[in-house]
Amino acid sequence: MIKDIKTALLLFLVLAVMTGLIYSMAMTGIGQVVFPHQANGSLIRQHGRVVGSSLIGQHFREARYFWSRPSATSPVPYNGSGSSASSLGPNNPVLAQHVAARIKALQAADPAEKSPVPVDLVTSSASGLDPDISVAAALYQISRIAQAGGINTVTLRHLVQQNTTQPLLGFIGEPVVNVVKLNLALHERYVTAQVATSSLTTR
Repeated sequence: MIKDIKTALLLFLVLAVMTGLIYSMAMTGIGQVVFPHQANGSLIRQHGRVVGSSLIGQHFREARYFWSRPSATSPVPYNGSGSSASSLGPNNPVLAQHVAARIKALQAADPAEKSPVPVDLVTSSASGLDPDISVAAALYQISRIAQAGGINTVTLRHLVQQNTTQPLLGFIGEPVVNVVKLNLALHERYVTAQVATSSLTTR
């Protein structure tokens, strides 16, 4: 009996060290060497400063920037420590009310845009943290952004194209646009335009 208990304890300790320490340290080391960007959170840096992660969306509401899909996290949208969905099923009238209100808000922000509203602009993802929107959702917003930000639609379409991630291996998934990266590129355009305007006015 005592012998069996000692054997069980020894086996437990060996497995604990192997799976809890050695394996974890090995995987962490391999991740840091082979996939350092992903292992450290896929952080997005701009001018040497961390401004977000390509894995977690951000809440944008200024008319001159692209808007992300709705987030159901609490207490604020895109709360990384509170990933959650709305838990509203397709037959739930509350979901229908939310979608109708979001459609109305999008149409009010850009009355001239008459095309159908892409579904990902009015429904939240299962995690509430989805950083991506469909290409259609990005293109739908171009008219509003061009008017609010003073950037021509050709430039905006080019920015969307530059920040579109194609399906894995060309056929797994759909093309998507990372809203954080797209808005950073757009912000750089605004900054460049502002600097150019300031230079002209000071001459």
